[in-house]
Amino acid sequence: MHCLKITRQGFSPNASSLRCTACRRVLFLIVSRCRYSALLLIFGAVILQPARANAQTDEYRVKAAFLFHFAQLVDWPAGAPGDDKKLFNVCTLGEDPFHGDLDSAIDGKSIGLRTMRVHHLMQAEQVRACQIVFIGKNENKRIPALLAELDNAPVMTVGETDNFVRQGGIIGFCLDNDKVRFEINLVAAEHARLKISSRLLLLAKNVINNQPER
Repeated sequence: MHCLKITRQGFSPNASSLRCTACRRVLFLIVSRCRYSALLLIFGAVILQPARANAQTDEYRVKAAFLFHFAQLVDWPAGAPGDDKKLFNVCTLGEDPFHGDLDSAIDGKSIGLRTMRVHHLMQAEQVRACQIVFIGKNENKRIPALLAELDNAPVMTVGETDNFVRQGGIIGFCLDNDKVRFEINLVAAEHARLKISSRLLLLAKNVINNQPER
């Protein structure tokens, strides 16, 4: 399509050029919106979508990836214990069900200006220095003591037992038709002064807005 007419004075716009300019503006708006929609689709369908867990190894690889994206979509209060402005500490308590997958997935990656570090802890008293702590199902008996130890400290507790969020944990993994999903206890997050992104809330299977069970 020719948008300009050549004259002795050079290039001058004609009716076709004006129509072309209008077309370009409409096309720009369409492309911009399509790019935005595509990014949302990619983010939801590739990064944070419930992923199929065909085996236990795959399940924990998926959970490791989720932990990284939880860190991206939650805000911690400034000056919280363990906040040294340089490191972002992700911890497991007790037996490590990831068997190295968590380390390879996130250790050394960045959250803003902070570098992520993975720590495997044995004592509940050590978790206050963590931003995220994962408690595997084999540590089920230690959950009440851990939550009592934290006492609403700004640490995101993530578990995988059936009643984890109802006990006062913040995020609980679950399997739904062989897909890894998660639930969020919004009250527990608010008590810990953690601000969870609306995008993460929308992706949760359930969002619980009540006090933990006693």
